[in-house]
Amino acid sequence: MSINQIVTPLDSAVLETREQYSVYFKIVSHAFQFLMKSITENKLCNALEVSFMEQYCELLAYSLESFRVKYLYDEEEKMKIDLTESGFPNYLEFRYLINDLELKNEHISRLPDPQVLKDEFLETLLKHKQPIPKRKLEQAASIVYYTSVERNFIFRKFVQGKIITIENNPDAPYLVSWSFYDITFNRPFICFMYFDLHKTDLKEYTPKIYEVLEAVADRNMNLDNLAYAIDKRLPRVLPKKFRKIDLGPLHNVFAKDELTITHVVLEGIVNKVLDLSAYALSITIEDLDSSGKITEGNIFNRQHLQIWDAYKPKKYLLCSHRLMQLFYDKIPGEIDKLAQEPIEIPALKI
Repeated sequence: MSINQIVTPLDSAVLETREQYSVYFKIVSHAFQFLMKSITENKLCNALEVSFMEQYCELLAYSLESFRVKYLYDEEEKMKIDLTESGFPNYLEFRYLINDLELKNEHISRLPDPQVLKDEFLETLLKHKQPIPKRKLEQAASIVYYTSVERNFIFRKFVQGKIITIENNPDAPYLVSWSFYDITFNRPFICFMYFDLHKTDLKEYTPKIYEVLEAVADRNMNLDNLAYAIDKRLPRVLPKKFRKIDLGPLHNVFAKDELTITHVVLEGIVNKVLDLSAYALSITIEDLDSSGKITEGNIFNRQHLQIWDAYKPKKYLLCSHRLMQLFYDKIPGEIDKLAQEPIEIPALKI
């Protein structure tokens, strides 16, 4: 089947064929490949933030590759792409992946011995000159899946980054990052908190910081509400700056949302003015800075809380030159809302 014959009904978000899997994973891999390069070249984040983002994106890319192997020859189960403003796999796919790996030994015990299967492949191909049966291909893919995928490298609902010390930054000498896959929006977010400490040692207070972040910062919410929740629960932490990066939506042929940008992409593909592999990636960066503090409580139970200055979220768009031309022609008003002109990335050729 030619990739131009791939059909994605608007009422469905299920990848049905290997051709669809191939195109989808190439789109996502290409997007992550040029995401970090674009962020660095356009100075959207500093070097420390970029280093953490690279680690989180590596976990996401690894998980997506695991999906590819898992569903490669599976005739019964199909991977689902989220129907909301996402373009990424549904969060439940990550849950299923973790559940599979928790029972990997049980699954492996039901599969044939790899060497036996390999010998059968060679005999079928070289001696009998016959194609490999689908069932055998499915077993081989399952062996690769259960024996090669590492559970520790899978992107989870909440991924905690380490706290680091920043040199020559006395107002906020510490930085902690975390990432989460929001179950409502079904797309990844990356957050940073720059902070100082009050009457405590970093080593002593680190477990408490990690505990609170996982409890209150594992979902998307208003950044001001997030800052207050963390500030309130960590009395010895003095937050100075928050940054939240929303990776998505991914506007592509498999997306089913009603966003204007997605509509232009789908319309261009239908009208044959865009390749099937055409896509655009939206990014939103939101910042919150401390401008002072207030004191709550009495003399025996006093806590300092930060006063926050919020800024308008900055929206960016990564796309090919051809898509950029189409956006300026079809939706110039939407492009004017961006923080800067669309960031050009190479077109994906399949």
